[in-house]
Amino acid sequence: MADEDNEIDVEVVAPPKGAGARLRTYFFTGILVTAPAAITFYIAILLINFVDAKVGKLIPPEFHPDNYLPFSVPGLGVIILVVGLIFIGMFAAGFLGKFLTRIWDKIIERMPFISSLYGALKQILETVLATQSTAFREVVLVEYPRKDMWVIGFITGTTKGEVQRVTDDEVVNIFLPTTPNPTSGFLLFVPKKDIIRLKMTVEEGLKLVISGGIVSPKDPKAIPKETAPQSAK
Repeated sequence: MADEDNEIDVEVVAPPKGAGARLRTYFFTGILVTAPAAITFYIAILLINFVDAKVGKLIPPEFHPDNYLPFSVPGLGVIILVVGLIFIGMFAAGFLGKFLTRIWDKIIERMPFISSLYGALKQILETVLATQSTAFREVVLVEYPRKDMWVIGFITGTTKGEVQRVTDDEVVNIFLPTTPNPTSGFLLFVPKKDIIRLKMTVEEGLKLVISGGIVSPKDPKAIPKETAPQSAK
């Protein structure tokens, strides 16, 4: 028994790493720590500069803050855009705004190609941005493209109309995103009894899809190794 215990202790102890291996490990750790933050800030700066450049052209030169301040104000265009959208929303929610919106919709409906594109985009935005909507609020597993093969999907709503009428089971709308671009994918009408609802959030599900399975969220019901029951020897 003593010999067996000694052999186990020898296997558990990890071999010491050399200086080069340690430096290489520290280098890659530094990349993992700094790269996500650096890329995020870089994209944010590009977006802010793009909006500032476009919105800044709409401000008359005599009212532009850069002409009065000794320094430029980053993010001014973003602030103006957000405030402008808020005021547009306040106006559209009023009686006059709703009246003008109905007239605008009727004008667009008379345009052959524009009406289809406008209607589809408006319906998608209304569904996604609605506070009471269940679109993209739940992650599910679906057997696709054949049995015993599973894919990540997102519930976009309850199937209605002719599709639900001609099916025998109660079905739901499932969007299957592609990897690594989740903006494209497939629409499936899956029986409610054939889907597996997951506890992960939509954000975690999107990370899993975009990363191709590299970034996998933790299982909330997983038992930690420290507390896992040991098998009897």
